[in-house]
Amino acid sequence: MIHLSDVVFRVGDGAEARTIIDGVSLAVAEGELVAVMGPSGSGKSTLLSLVGGLITPTSGTVCVDGRDVGAMSYDERAKLRLDRLGYVFQELNLVASLTAGENVSLPLELSGVRTRDARREARAALGRVGLEDRFGAYPDDLSGGERQRVAIARATIGGARLILADEPSGALDSVNAHAIAALLRRTATAGLLVTHDESIAAHADRVVLMQDGRLQTPGTAPAGPATTLAALR
Repeated sequence: MIHLSDVVFRVGDGAEARTIIDGVSLAVAEGELVAVMGPSGSGKSTLLSLVGGLITPTSGTVCVDGRDVGAMSYDERAKLRLDRLGYVFQELNLVASLTAGENVSLPLELSGVRTRDARREARAALGRVGLEDRFGAYPDDLSGGERQRVAIARATIGGARLILADEPSGALDSVNAHAIAALLRRTATAGLLVTHDESIAAHADRVVLMQDGRLQTPGTAPAGPATTLAALR
């Protein structure tokens, strides 16, 4: 479902060029949730942006659902995100002028689903994250944890999805964090989960570690997040 082959991503030119992702290869099979861990600045969020088509690789290939993301036009990448990807951004990216329910229903409505049906799906998605009663609330009226759960409901609406989640439990208490991790695990057709929380990573099928733009454990299942993170310190 997700396949990266020798992916490099650089910013800047000449002597000012910096390599953010350095030769990463990774495969995520259908039904598999992979957690990506590592120090801040190691390239984890950039990796998600590459898979989500927000940026394109300097070299190498990024394939999602059998399609080369780097070869797509801007509009094709936008359609891929709309139709196939559920993206939980670290900044959440909720639309302030829309209610929680409208934010969640937005991907379906943009895909052509009738408003009434999309809103019904949105209410159910909010119910799965414990926020059905906040359907009509605006983001500014929600707590940080509630906004995070709205973003997760939006990412998981619409059935089978490829989930890309950047620190989805950052503003949540431990009970809600584990409930959300379990929801992502149940919902994702396949997914990448960036997290600093070892207990959340434990919900994934596999953990890979990044440092300095490189995968430290490519294609292997480490003994456990705590053990493998200790090796990076």
